[in-house]
Amino acid sequence: MKKYNVAVVGATGAVGQEMVRTLERRNFPVRSLFLLASSRSAGRTLKFKDHDIRVNELTKTLNITPDTLHVVLMSAGASISKEYAPLFAQKGSFVIDNSSAWRMEQDIPLVVPEVNPQVLGRNTRIIANPNCSTIQMVQVLKPLHDVAKIKRVVVSTYQSVSGWGREAMEQVYWESQEMLKQLDPENIIASSQDIKPVEDTGGRVLSHQIGFNVIPHIDKFLPTGYTKEEMKMVHETRKILGEDSLGVSATCVRVPVLRGHAESVNVEFAKKISPEKAREILSRAKGVILEDDPEKEMYPLPLKASGREETFVGRIRRDDTVEHGLNLWIVSDNLLKGAALNAVQIAEELIQKKIL
Repeated sequence: MKKYNVAVVGATGAVGQEMVRTLERRNFPVRSLFLLASSRSAGRTLKFKDHDIRVNELTKTLNITPDTLHVVLMSAGASISKEYAPLFAQKGSFVIDNSSAWRMEQDIPLVVPEVNPQVLGRNTRIIANPNCSTIQMVQVLKPLHDVAKIKRVVVSTYQSVSGWGREAMEQVYWESQEMLKQLDPENIIASSQDIKPVEDTGGRVLSHQIGFNVIPHIDKFLPTGYTKEEMKMVHETRKILGEDSLGVSATCVRVPVLRGHAESVNVEFAKKISPEKAREILSRAKGVILEDDPEKEMYPLPLKASGREETFVGRIRRDDTVEHGLNLWIVSDNLLKGAALNAVQIAEELIQKKIL
């Protein structure tokens, strides 16, 4: 089997480390692995197949030739991607970028391999990885769209703190600890009425306390009142499904969950599709696991989805307020299928299609 030289940019971040683990877990045909990050992380080592690999600083003086790097997995932020992705691409590498930098560029493929692999080609060296919340939703919606054509989607997300990064995970941990100290376990109901917010000691990276709380705000607010995260879901869903006029409305919420995003999705179809038919379709969908048995209290949970590669769907039920409507509950590990795994799967698809 042919093997490839692979680089991970932003290797020490949460997603970058997951990229390294995913390459190993899926036995991606790596000849040599190069780990790149900022000067702050240079010199660290990460494990890959029992080897300690040194992290080098990302600089423009890197010696790159068409044979040096075949695949570059980037997870270092939009500004870094805008600066470096074209440099890698010009040298002949296929760049799979996890930031928002290239997603809405007309000539850049925005890819979920189970949904739209046909947009991959030899002529585009930069490939965009969609937003985490978009990936899991379109992975479930596409098989239904193929059968009954979706007219409108209303989605509310419940996104874990790992979507922000390690510092937000630390924030929810220490805030929850402080909140628990205020509660009287003998009389929680009475003590909860006097509970006070946790004082910010300089470790808060989210705009408000997240421990024992939810924040209806992810990314920056736009003049419309929507956030950039919400509009990402709108525009990316349309692009991936190839439906420029599809109605999509999103509300994105940060919740005190460490890992795994959940979504409540209301879908209006152009023609009738029953919950039973939807379950039948989704039970056969690639990369999707149906967990939908209310009598046994079986439905997707972020805690169970953590560390899993699949996207889970359940709570499928009719919406009687519209002619052809369904409600769905979708859960996936945002660091895996929502980021690292999807990027590695794109690289696998390039190999499968003999593009790489």
